Amino acid sequence: MAQDELHMHYVCTHTEAENLIKTNDRFWVSNCGCREGKGNCARSRIDVCMIFKGDAGASGSGLKEITLAGAGAIMIEAKTKNLVTRPFRNMKNKSETEGICFCCDDCCGYFLNEDEVCDKGRFIESTDKDNCTLCGDCLEVCHFKARDITDSEMLVNRDNCYGCGLCAKVCPEKCVEMVARG
Repeated sequence: MAQDELHMHYVCTHTEAENLIKTNDRFWVSNCGCREGKGNCARSRIDVCMIFKGDAGASGSGLKEITLAGAGAIMIEAKTKNLVTRPFRNMKNKSETEGICFCCDDCCGYFLNEDEVCDKGRFIESTDKDNCTLCGDCLEVCHFKARDITDSEMLVNRDNCYGCGLCAKVCPEKCVEMVARG
């Protein structure tokens, strides 16, 4: 995809987000602008907008520097609360990632406002439907509405899969894996 076609945000797996964190040596966090706008988030804490450069724009208030351990605590929150990791690009140099938003379908504008755009991640789901027990755990975490169970069959709309990997993470049968897109 050409640089000018890239949007500010893109989706990645938790592992990819952890690798982004490892490539940086300083971290700041601010309150999530979406969570502040809603007033409260039923899913997670408010201070989950991680920035790798102190001068990069924050979406909410309360910008403060944190340690690597603080960044790790936000990743634990993302994993525990099934938050989608949505890194954001430097809009002047889109090959540079400036930070990560940790998003959910309770309050985040991306999931609640269909005019918000985001690029799909490098990975896409692959489901072994023969071993799927139709437990529905993956449906509960798919904020992109790519999965459904109808007539005792798992249905996957891969066009809706953004590659967050939450479905693979929660599948008790391990019949969902993330594979390279394209």
